[in-house]
Amino acid sequence: MDKLSLNEFVLREKAQIGIGFSYDRELIEHLKKLEGISWSNTFGTFYLQASRLNLDRLFKHLNGKGFFVDYSNLNISGLPKGESELISVETERPEILDFRKYLYGQRYSESTVETYTHFTEKFLRYHEFKQHYTLTDVDRFVENEIALKKYSISSHRQCISALKHYFELTEQEDIDTTKLKRPDKSRYLPGVLSKEEVIDLLRATRNLKHRCILALIYASGLRIGEMLSLKLEDIDVDRRQILIRQAKGRKDRYVMLAESFLPLFYNYLQTYTPKKYFAEGQNEQPYSSSAVRSFLKDSCRRARIKKRVTPHTLRHSYATHMLENGIDLRYIQELLGHSRPETTMIYTHVTQKDLSRIKSPLDVSIKEMMDRSKSEPNPRLSRNILE
Repeated sequence: MDKLSLNEFVLREKAQIGIGFSYDRELIEHLKKLEGISWSNTFGTFYLQASRLNLDRLFKHLNGKGFFVDYSNLNISGLPKGESELISVETERPEILDFRKYLYGQRYSESTVETYTHFTEKFLRYHEFKQHYTLTDVDRFVENEIALKKYSISSHRQCISALKHYFELTEQEDIDTTKLKRPDKSRYLPGVLSKEEVIDLLRATRNLKHRCILALIYASGLRIGEMLSLKLEDIDVDRRQILIRQAKGRKDRYVMLAESFLPLFYNYLQTYTPKKYFAEGQNEQPYSSSAVRSFLKDSCRRARIKKRVTPHTLRHSYATHMLENGIDLRYIQELLGHSRPETTMIYTHVTQKDLSRIKSPLDVSIKEMMDRSKSEPNPRLSRNILE
């Protein structure tokens, strides 16, 4: 079975889904039949505008012909909706409209409402909006739509949470929601860039707007959503502060505005003249998260950074470097907007300041040998034992 790999890149200020594969004339002809497909001479790849709708269309178009699609390099849940998915609530199916109203009534955030309705509508469409469901229906959907398309563990968990709410709302008699199990939450240490790598990354980012976006995320420790929704009126240059409104947990907070960021910021304002948002795309609308991830990936390639880097990696790096610089954990917790100190404590596991104090037993053994043997001041590990 032929394998294709998908990736994100930015073309003409918009995020695109690139389609990589070994040369195959039959596959090329089949791709050309998909509406919206284009070829980029610059990137040497076929591509579609990045959206969840286009991703679903691409999957159905290819999978039906026996082609295997590798989604592992895509952040699927971060993709924007496609145009035909941007349906007004007046034209939504009654099931989705009722579910949306229910979620708003539970006072969930706009982001959570969108995520839950997305997964629930995907489930209902998969089963053609039938009235009654079983646990087998859920298993089949998860296997064919969530697992097969390589959604992340966190997206998988969100999907199950969404379906639990929907089944409780619709009182499905054949489903015991307590038996709907989420996969265990992954326990990863946060990926962190060194201070030198952050500088290399910013220097390798050629586009002024892109460099300004990445610099602010790192300099102020912002979440990607906080940066995208940041308005110019909330940046207080005189006080060197930024007001983050209604962030995670519906909390406002102030973060620092770095002195060294200001020349870059002024240059950006003069060049791009944004009107409302700090990071504006077309028609004075906020930038998309997928576009940020895409140009960040390109900048990492130029900076020769081999680590997996996301916008959140810059936030992790901010917190870790603050801790290494001796800033109290309580202040870092407040600047990051964490509600629980346990969340901030994870950075104590990756700080270089603490790791550098611990010596490897190999280093200790070599040093002891050097102290004992003045005739061999620099013992070699590669020495042949039979010498």
